[in-house]
Amino acid sequence: QVQLVESGGGLVQPGGSLRLSCVAPRSIFLFYAMGWYRQAPGKQRELVARMSSDGTTTYADSVKGRFTISRDNAKNTVYLQMNSLKPEDTAAYYCNALFVSVSRSEYWGQGTQVTVSS
Repeated sequence: QVQLVESGGGLVQPGGSLRLSCVAPRSIFLFYAMGWYRQAPGKQRELVARMSSDGTTTYADSVKGRFTISRDNAKNTVYLQMNSLKPEDTAAYYCNALFVSVSRSEYWGQGTQVTVSS
């Protein structure tokens, strides 16, 4: 069973920063697009940021200029650096691995809670 292991969530004041980490198996990390989604209570899960295996990035409009996704190939780890956090960023954040070719293969982490509150 493929496991994506997340860490780094917590409670932070508005304007603060957090960095989320997600470790994936090597075979997944090298070939899959790695990304972060979030889901707030009562809302649908939404894409926050994604980085393909060739380094192409995609961001939700709501986080552009504040969040940065990056990959450390030596550590099989994808990061989400979150700056200038707002209360509306409060959600459970999920690591995602996606591979689409003839078929679709996708994996999820267990989620880590981010709460932005004073």
